[in-house]
Amino acid sequence: METARGPAADPPQAALAAELVRRAEEDQRLTRLARETPTALNRHFVTRCRGANADALRAVVARRGWPEAGQVGEHASTAALMILLHTADLGFQLTCRDLIAEAVADGGCPAVHHAYIADHCAVELGQPQFYGTRINANTLCPYPIRQPETVEERRQDVGLDPLAEQLPALRHVVSGIPDSGCPVSASPLT
Repeated sequence: METARGPAADPPQAALAAELVRRAEEDQRLTRLARETPTALNRHFVTRCRGANADALRAVVARRGWPEAGQVGEHASTAALMILLHTADLGFQLTCRDLIAEAVADGGCPAVHHAYIADHCAVELGQPQFYGTRINANTLCPYPIRQPETVEERRQDVGLDPLAEQLPALRHVVSGIPDSGCPVSASPLT
């Protein structure tokens, strides 16, 4: 049976899917609250939520591997990716990056999932990213990009919109002022 968000999961997979989505939504809710009311207590709630989510995802991955879209549905697999991106354990993220790459190669996950975790890990390791998905919150410019002259092709290959379209919109939404632009380069941005 097919649902609006992909193949319907078996009952055990459906429970896992619901749990992943619930956890990601709770993280989003608490993060929004911490932005609206930036107190130490609200930041603590976010940290505690992300720690519990990381522990739960780590247990899932140890028990059954990466929760692929073909198994739990794309929405739940994306929720697992969001939990992973907010995990403070780079070693776990690197392990899952490789599992996600295998899942993408086998058709079990959308390629864009690998783009996000590959860029995240590269930036955390101090390396240039591949797809330009990580944006420096201070400059609202991408962290350095490997081979920036071909980044738009790589983005298109995985289903991401062009940076030339996304960056001005992001800057306007975040800053409330018209886009001042920034170079897309392989060197650190200051």
